[in-house]
This record gives sequence, C-alpha cells and structure tokens, in this order.
Amino acid sequence: MSSWDEKRRATFTHEEDVAFLRRAIEVSRRSRENGNTPFGAILVNEHKEVVLEQKNREISEHICTGHAEASLMEEASHRFDHDYLWQCTIYTTGEPCAMCSGAIYWANVGRVVYAMSERDILAQTGDSEQNPTLDTPCREIFGSSQKQIEVAGPFPELVEEACEVHKGYWG
Repeated sequence: MSSWDEKRRATFTHEEDVAFLRRAIEVSRRSRENGNTPFGAILVNEHKEVVLEQKNREISEHICTGHAEASLMEEASHRFDHDYLWQCTIYTTGEPCAMCSGAIYWANVGRVVYAMSERDILAQTGDSEQNPTLDTPCREIFGSSQKQIEVAGPFPELVEEACEVHKGYWG
C-alpha cells in the first residue's frame, strides 16, 4: 500500500454525487453555448465545496488537449498542492478519456465520478472527427497506476440527462 492510499478522503452519499454531477452537466451546457463540445467538470474539496469548474475549451481556444477534465487539472495543479488534491473529487459529465485520466492521475486527485460511460459518449458522437473516442475505461488506466484512485460511474439515472446536452451537436 502506498502512502497515497493511507490518506483519508471524505465520503459522499449517492445523493451528493448526483447533485454534483448535475452541476457538471450544467457546466457542459455552458460549454456548448460557448461553441465548445458539450463536456464539463467540477472539482469538489473534502468539505464538499466546489472549488473549480471547467468547460471544454478545445474549440474556442484552439487547444487540442482542452478537454474539461484536463483543463481543470491544469488549473487545479496551479492552485493547490498534491495533498489537498488527493482529498478532492472530480465530477465530470463523461468518463475521462485516456488523456484526461492521465491528467487526473498526475494532478493527484483521489476520486473520480462520472455520469456517462465512454461508450455512452460514443453513442452520441458517432464517427465525428471532433471526438474520436478512445474506448479505454478510466478504471483500467487508474488500475495500472501506483495510486488507489476511487472511481464511481456511470450513473444510470443521469445518462439520459448527460446525453441530452449532446443532442444535435455532433451532426
């Protein structure tokens, strides 16, 4: 067991997870309204306070790595130290892709919660060149790491709500 595994994280109820996921879905709506792909993420600390939120920014800022989760981790790593981030939870509308999972790992966030799976995302995006989905579950990526990052998702009761933001976007 690594030293990261021994550090305590706050526990969240299912209802709290759902509420924070709904906030991330609202961020994804704003992302779409701003001309970006409809993904959003929020960072919640151990006191269950939202400390950051991030829309996808790859289109508006011309950043190929501008996924909501990776961008959130970039900002979080500027603002907070590793011990603080280990106590945090990232809530995201979709299962983090391989790139975003790596960013979460390197930022040292200890818990990941997502509404819809990578396959649910693929069902929305199809063969769009804007989002060539990687079918690599984040649990596999985190499972090959030296840290015990907790993962919760997908949330069946929120899949339709998270997918709704994508309706008509991908053509």
